[in-house]
Amino acid sequence: MDIEAFLIRNGIAFQRFDHPAVFTCEESEKLPPIPGFHTKNLFLRDEKAKRFFLVVVGHSKNVDLKELKKIIGVQKLSFGSPEYLLQHLGVTPGSVTLLGLVNDAAHAVEVIIDATAWNAPYIACHPLVNTATVVISHEGLGKFLAATGHEARVVEVPERV
Repeated sequence: MDIEAFLIRNGIAFQRFDHPAVFTCEESEKLPPIPGFHTKNLFLRDEKAKRFFLVVVGHSKNVDLKELKKIIGVQKLSFGSPEYLLQHLGVTPGSVTLLGLVNDAAHAVEVIIDATAWNAPYIACHPLVNTATVVISHEGLGKFLAATGHEARVVEVPERV
């Protein structure tokens, strides 16, 4: 999928910043400054791999999975395998992004967005590869979710202390 063509076709303005590949939030902090709210994206599954979740939080938030599972309503949460990630979002580890929802035509992935990320005026995320970052407005994020047929569940994602 050409994510930039998808964004343009759906009237979603964005700004692209190319950079060396980054695989972690720590690596991304070493890049020259890029505007927007920078995110960390967790691809999770329930205990039987029947439900999948994309959890979007600020890049420095340490998510408390034990508390998050209570909010989501599952017995156990664990990270989805690279195979499930590729199957559902069309990306590989290190490139997990909210924009991967463009590849989830079956709507198998539930979207959980931390309230702080949701309320940001601009969000920064990978455009399906970890060698660039795109910045999209909050309005553009709403348009993107509508265009992909996804609805975000906005919650206060618990932080591990």
